[in-house]
Amino acid sequence: MNDSAIGRIVVTEDQLQERVAELGQEITADYAGRPPLLVGVLKGACMFMSDLSRAIELPVEFDFMAVSSYGSATRSSGVVRILKDLDIDLTGRHVLIVEDIVDSGLTLAYLRKNLAARYPASLEVCALLLKEGLQRTDPDLRYVGFTVPPAFVIGYGLDVAERYRNLPYIAEYFGDH
Repeated sequence: MNDSAIGRIVVTEDQLQERVAELGQEITADYAGRPPLLVGVLKGACMFMSDLSRAIELPVEFDFMAVSSYGSATRSSGVVRILKDLDIDLTGRHVLIVEDIVDSGLTLAYLRKNLAARYPASLEVCALLLKEGLQRTDPDLRYVGFTVPPAFVIGYGLDVAERYRNLPYIAEYFGDH
């Protein structure tokens, strides 16, 4: 895609496919005998969760939450709102939150606390990306795809004002912040 707002590629399409396959193998081994409920955080995690679910060799189930701490800005407001809640009861379930990116960790901390109050048997996190050095608290991630520099990134589900989600790689974004 020829667009001056797209900067250098941080994670290539091949690297994404390879790491998602590895994560799928790890999750398959860790959750043997207790298939997880994947909770995708919309909209950014949709591509990652789709590919990840196909790499897990267990009968997984899906549900989705939509939370917002950004709006259309490129920096988190720090205020988390649930825009769409889960449809499935978490009681006694092995829940794996599937996140696109963890930067400050505030949204994830809110989400984890909210879901833990619903009595799951276990609650872990699989994040595609962890931004270096921005966490205000330990994000306690069970699975991480890649650690990336603290730049704003787009592609493979990650957007800016709903654009660039369909890029097959992850790149830095140099548009208006």
